[in-house]
Amino acid sequence: MNKFIFDVDGTITPSRQLIDPGFKSFMMEFAIRNQVFLVTGSDKPKTIEQIGEDMFNACHTVYNCSGCDVWQSKKNIRKIEWEPEQDVIDFLEKELAKSKFYKKTGLHIEIRTGMLNFSIVGRRCSTEERFMYAEWDDHKQERQGIAKRFNKKFPDLKANVAGETGIDIAPKNLNKAQILVDFNKEDVLYFFGDKITENGNDYPLAQAITNGNSYSVEGWKETYSKLQLMKVMGIAK
Repeated sequence: MNKFIFDVDGTITPSRQLIDPGFKSFMMEFAIRNQVFLVTGSDKPKTIEQIGEDMFNACHTVYNCSGCDVWQSKKNIRKIEWEPEQDVIDFLEKELAKSKFYKKTGLHIEIRTGMLNFSIVGRRCSTEERFMYAEWDDHKQERQGIAKRFNKKFPDLKANVAGETGIDIAPKNLNKAQILVDFNKEDVLYFFGDKITENGNDYPLAQAITNGNSYSVEGWKETYSKLQLMKVMGIAK
């Protein structure tokens, strides 16, 4: 059976922004005709804020916190807890102090279910500040550097670049690939993500899918285009 798995930020919504209304209508209908799964580093409240509770509940399963907090409509299927040690926090605070980005807005370390999100600009940044950091990071490759240094220092953990401004950190086995325990070998999986490159938080799942295909996209419009083509080809209904 064909099943469709989507990252959220940068894949079906602009990063940390609301889903486009027209695309949401398409996705709501798509979820009725096909089995749709979401897998995101964000928690449930942030996901609902972006896509709405109606779309959240229309999906077969939503894997929040990279699969550590699993929901089917209003039912919590499972939750995996993890708390970072103090040396992890100390490392990230030093990286924050070292960063030469001009603006730091607060809430730089956010502990979620089974994972931690780190952001130099901070989770309280405005949309404009988010865009400015994303542009700056694209030039400086700051997050890639932090992730590499982190992974060298903490071999039992894994840091992956996530979204436009963040880094997701979790034990190595608690990445997006963990969701595959809920799928059968016969399932044909089509995964869409914007961070499929190495050290991106979509990479582990893309690498682990052996029956199906993974698509690296640069925003919801590309996802929309690919899904329309898949409907024409008969891959999706």
